[in-house]
Amino acid sequence: MRLLIVLPGALGDVIRALPLLGRLRRAHPGATLAWVVEPLSLPLLEGHPWLDRVHRLERGRRVRGLVRAAREIRAARYDVALDLGRGAKSALLARASAAGRRIGFARGEAREGSWVVSTERLPPQGVTRSKLEQFLAFGDAIGATDHAIGFGLAPSAAEAAEAATLLGDDPRPIVAACVGSSCPSRRWWPERTAAVLDALAARHGTRAVVLGTAADTAFAGRVVGAAQSVVTNLAGRTSVRQLLAVLARARLAFGPDSGALHLAAALGVRVVSLWGATSALRSAPFGSERWAIAGTAPCSPCFLARCPIGRVCMTTIEVGAVVASASEAAVA
Repeated sequence: MRLLIVLPGALGDVIRALPLLGRLRRAHPGATLAWVVEPLSLPLLEGHPWLDRVHRLERGRRVRGLVRAAREIRAARYDVALDLGRGAKSALLARASAAGRRIGFARGEAREGSWVVSTERLPPQGVTRSKLEQFLAFGDAIGATDHAIGFGLAPSAAEAAEAATLLGDDPRPIVAACVGSSCPSRRWWPERTAAVLDALAARHGTRAVVLGTAADTAFAGRVVGAAQSVVTNLAGRTSVRQLLAVLARARLAFGPDSGALHLAAALGVRVVSLWGATSALRSAPFGSERWAIAGTAPCSPCFLARCPIGRVCMTTIEVGAVVASASEAAVA
């Protein structure tokens, strides 16, 4: 069997689909398993032990990149295509595979008419079922039904050495503040982030590391400026694989809904996640669901990328609540 996973997008989604990949590999050890993905998440899939092939979808090239990827996928002659992406782009790629079985989400849970392309559709998953479980439902559809959850991610020896260089010789346990998010509406506050880091340093003797992309450097700088304790600022200084290696050394990670938190959880790190615009029921990091803290507002979760009323939901998440959950997670 030749099987294609179509999930081009966000880092957090790709991470949460890795347990499906593991189930497929265990259920069909002789199958050829492939994935089509955009460059941001590509470093997590290249060389992955459960995957045979990766098709790169160039995001910036738009139509040209889509056509190139579609041609490459069609030439590979897949038997089954699993459309985990829900939208028109992933549906077009699944259709391009010419696979006899193209499995997608139910009509009411797919977007942009993508359900039309599927030859089979999952039962409705519901808005409260976690994305990880929704992705695993594709395994159920093709007989990959064991209950083990794994991600198959670990830093190489070289990546671990790079992380050690970035972090220096301080032996104290690491608390990683993952400050970024793909949507501004999800962000917390730099001063509160700094206060959590200070409290954990005083209470547990931890050291602080701030992580984020280049777009988060100004926010991270405000965290460092507000903190009373020493903070290592790595925002904008790590690749995806370096981020993985740094997180693998952490005792705890915390922050708003982001791919970095899902990466930490996939590595077995305990995570305190902060929720407002998005839903913890659908997206809390695996294994750390009990440390999800949801803000309160009549409009939450709104799933808006930008909040028109000042992120009221995130304002209601207090420093004390985060410190309490982080302290519990750190010693659990």
